[in-house]
Amino acid sequence: MMNRLKLRVLSLIGAATIRLLGKSMSLKSYGFEPVDRLYQEGRNIILAFWHGQQLMIPLGYRGPHPEILISQHRDGEIIYRIIKRFGFGAVRGSTTRGGHRALRQLIRLSRQGVDLVITPDGPKGPRHCVQPGVVALAKFTGLPIIPLAFACSKKNSFPVGIGF
Repeated sequence: MMNRLKLRVLSLIGAATIRLLGKSMSLKSYGFEPVDRLYQEGRNIILAFWHGQQLMIPLGYRGPHPEILISQHRDGEIIYRIIKRFGFGAVRGSTTRGGHRALRQLIRLSRQGVDLVITPDGPKGPRHCVQPGVVALAKFTGLPIIPLAFACSKKNSFPVGIGF
């Protein structure tokens, strides 16, 4: 396991990088009206996004309080420490390790009025293939699954190799 100092430095750099990226680009949001209506009704959601798009979640999340499912792997520890810097909570577990315990914990948290955030394809994939955990979570909690996706464009950016 990584030492605490290395984890602290990596999480500081990771959070700073995400914030810098957010300031360096023009962010546009589409399709949030139905989610905003759910929040106005006092409801919470299960936010689902593909594993490869996790970097932008701190910039794209608009709800009141998220609890994010993060694997127990050592890479998950870095992600956990980064998202804590954005004020997000976390539940540790995955399909291959600690999944049943994490599912029970997410169900309990849903009763406390938080949003649940997960990657339905998980770190081991298959990529962009929904695993059964997200559907089970929706069934047990009664929360709607809301997909979230990110797209980027190089419009109005500098070509690679060109300086300022």
